[in-house]
Amino acid sequence: MQLSQEQLNQFNKNGFLIIKNFADENLCNEILQKAKEHLVKKLAPIESEQEYLNIDTDEVTVRRLRQVFDREEIFRDWMTNKDIRPILKQVLNDTPVLTLAHHNSIMTKMPHESTRTFWHQDRRYWNFENGDLVSVWLALDEEYLTNGLLEFIPGSHNMKFSSEQFDNVSNFKDDHFDNIELIKTKVHQNLKKGDIVLFHCKTLHHASKNNTDKAKISFVYTVRAQSNKPLPETRSDFKEIVLD
Repeated sequence: MQLSQEQLNQFNKNGFLIIKNFADENLCNEILQKAKEHLVKKLAPIESEQEYLNIDTDEVTVRRLRQVFDREEIFRDWMTNKDIRPILKQVLNDTPVLTLAHHNSIMTKMPHESTRTFWHQDRRYWNFENGDLVSVWLALDEEYLTNGLLEFIPGSHNMKFSSEQFDNVSNFKDDHFDNIELIKTKVHQNLKKGDIVLFHCKTLHHASKNNTDKAKISFVYTVRAQSNKPLPETRSDFKEIVLD
């Protein structure tokens, strides 16, 4: 499968693109079942809501399952899916390389226990020569604003920001004068099982907490352009897979 020129233009302009009904329902169900097994057992490595908020407590609410590539064959099958490779090559204009350093995760919004994900750019997580990285987000069930749907600021991947617009952990400040006006341009589109979202690592995005009675569980991984090398001796200098 390849993107139309219109879709490619949309991605380049907005910094994200939604592709409906990309993944098979049975695949999504199998991934979801395995994810739930790991979540119930809270199998490490994980990130907790308490860790995210820097709260010192013994309570653990799973925010994400880390390093999922090495957990289950079905996870690896999705991350190395051959049908999506031509699309990734288009948006990167290069051979995609699966980077397993960080966004190699099952993401959760647990009912009532989850917290808001603040506005941010994913570039803060990595150390590469440039920003040619794209994430692939897979909806494993319905996603909408009430249960923590992603919202994006179109075109923000091409914008220049000052350090004053971010806080000390690289969240985009809600109350900064320039940010307030930009955040008003946010957009969203509800997702159904099997929909994917491609988004650039510099595209500003956020998600509210889950106010429903059902967990929202999603899958995200990231690819880099082959020419965009990880910086030596950083967390990004880690195991990778070329998707040629």
